[in-house]
Amino acid sequence: MAKQLTSRAENYSQWYNDLVIKADLAESSAVRGCMVIKPYGYAIWERMHDELDRMFKETGHVNAYFPLFIPKSFLSKEADHVEGFAKECAVVTHYRLKQNPDGPGVVVDPAAKLEEELIVRPTSETIIWSTYKNWIQSYRDLPILCNQWANVVRWEMRTRLFLRTAEFLWQEGHTAHATEAEAMAEAQKMLHVYADFAENFLGIPVIQGVKSANERFAGAVETFCIEALMQDGKALQAGTSHFLGQNFAKAFDVTFVNKENKQELVWATSWGVSTRLMGALIMSHSDDNGLVLPPNLAPYQVVIVPIYKNDEQFKAVEARILPLVDQLKAAGIRVKYDNDDTKKPGWKFAEYELKGVPVRLAMGAMDLENGTIEVARRDTMTKESLPLDGIVGHVKSLMDVIQKNIYQKALDYRKSVTRTVDTYEEFKVEIEKGGFLLCHWDGTPETEEKIKEETKATIRCIPFDGDKTPGKCMVTGKPSKQRVVFARAY
Repeated sequence: MAKQLTSRAENYSQWYNDLVIKADLAESSAVRGCMVIKPYGYAIWERMHDELDRMFKETGHVNAYFPLFIPKSFLSKEADHVEGFAKECAVVTHYRLKQNPDGPGVVVDPAAKLEEELIVRPTSETIIWSTYKNWIQSYRDLPILCNQWANVVRWEMRTRLFLRTAEFLWQEGHTAHATEAEAMAEAQKMLHVYADFAENFLGIPVIQGVKSANERFAGAVETFCIEALMQDGKALQAGTSHFLGQNFAKAFDVTFVNKENKQELVWATSWGVSTRLMGALIMSHSDDNGLVLPPNLAPYQVVIVPIYKNDEQFKAVEARILPLVDQLKAAGIRVKYDNDDTKKPGWKFAEYELKGVPVRLAMGAMDLENGTIEVARRDTMTKESLPLDGIVGHVKSLMDVIQKNIYQKALDYRKSVTRTVDTYEEFKVEIEKGGFLLCHWDGTPETEEKIKEETKATIRCIPFDGDKTPGKCMVTGKPSKQRVVFARAY
């Protein structure tokens, strides 16, 4: 029967951990801080991968692959970049082991020390821009619009499945352009692609904006982001796109001959989302019964469970279900028919609720007599008996209904916990309740740092579509151009 989860109200953090494990999404590995993504969790990630990959290619991008290892000297060429990642780098110093002369096992062979140590990539700007130097001579070679699907390593000390692990999967786009305007347009375009994906595929409403200088990517001139709000009132950065200016072109001497036959530095962007989106998905929609998956994302959108008492009933029910499976597949619906006779229907119902399958169909002997089928919705936990005739059309339309409902529910929640705050005293009270707080800020890193130290809240973004009415900073009283979004975050 149902695998019990800790309730969100009782312990949200434990609920999340329970759900990741019991829904068979991932588990901790033998390597500290790393995770094993299990088949069902990876199937969800594959859906994300495939949709994003399609969107990237539709916007003119191509996939490539660059090395996992980065010479240490590369990382130190861009000062802000190395400072931002230095504490998280894993370093390869030797390339061989040998038998331990003093006992069992193996030891590092001191004779096999690398001439130059290698960094296991925390991100790929440096190795890619060292490569782009060989690809770019003239304006005719631009733009370069590359993406790579890869793993990266950031040596986190406090880890949590999907949200923060030492190794994780992601995509990273790295583009090169002839002009500043072109690069800036690219960075903003890819942010809009991420927002489109988050809202229309994952069903997660996001705020688009620019990061403050304190929160900017190491080595970027500007960082654009999409910010989502989880059910516990904490923010989660769901994707970032960076305008890198000419910083990496300067570091790696990447120049081109422009149309006026003059040498010029190349302009750059980078952008990425990761398996952190799995955490966002779980915490945006799921409930105390388990996962709630948007139909656009679910590995299978419909599961069909036969109900029977003996072989004769099973054969009769299956004879009606099998054509239905084919009809649903022909309608473009991802469907699973679970005829496993080692599990009872009640166990299966609980299992598919836990795994978030959007629609469950069940058929028994009584349904056969009546020409009906039971339809259960995971998002509303409701069920009804409907005529078998026309069920394919009903289920297909239900996919859109459920997708929109899941998004709307998340949006309604976000609206309910988004407040306007004008004084720092009020801010300190309201931040304890969670949610997004819209506040005036004087634009200085010092004020931002003070707020972070005293309240653990950060500026999630300066929203593109926010309230642009000028005002006074809630902390210093100095002039403020617009309200920004504060929250505590993952």
